[in-house]
Amino acid sequence: MLKESENPPLSWPEGKPLRDFSGQWWVAHTKSRNEKALANQLARKNVSYFLPMQWKVGFSKGRKQRSLLPLFGGYLFFCGDEPARLEVLKTNRVANCIEVKNQTKLVEELSQIEQAIKAGADLTPHDYMQVGQRCRVTGGPLAGLSGIVIKNRAAARLVLQVDMLGQAASIEIDTDVLEPLDSPA
Repeated sequence: MLKESENPPLSWPEGKPLRDFSGQWWVAHTKSRNEKALANQLARKNVSYFLPMQWKVGFSKGRKQRSLLPLFGGYLFFCGDEPARLEVLKTNRVANCIEVKNQTKLVEELSQIEQAIKAGADLTPHDYMQVGQRCRVTGGPLAGLSGIVIKNRAAARLVLQVDMLGQAASIEIDTDVLEPLDSPA
């Protein structure tokens, strides 16, 4: 387990919004448990990437442990030209590179995940949803996010999807700040 200071930044270059990255986006399907090591290598090689992560608290031998884990296990998103893609493949940490057909859609979906993380939202991995009510957040630090609302016990959750991966993450949200975008499927 890495010390907190040894974890890679969520994106490289740090502080630059994903929408401002230049080049073609790719999805690196990493070898098992290689996401953070790959991110560290890409930062050293100055290859732009996005690795959404969240803190997870667990207990081992009666002790509380905090770990920073990838939100989408086995995946890292990177942006660049063909030489950058080759640098990623040379790391020997990637099982394969997935070409992104719809660049605009992926950047839009990843930007929502980025905004939620920067707002301090407690994102959790969630089953990918294809049905339900699409809504947009109208107020607060998450304003502008859109996703599918589901009910989880008594609270509403907003599911933010990454269609390219067939994966999603969800956040608890107050229904007062949601407006419907379309009718349920």
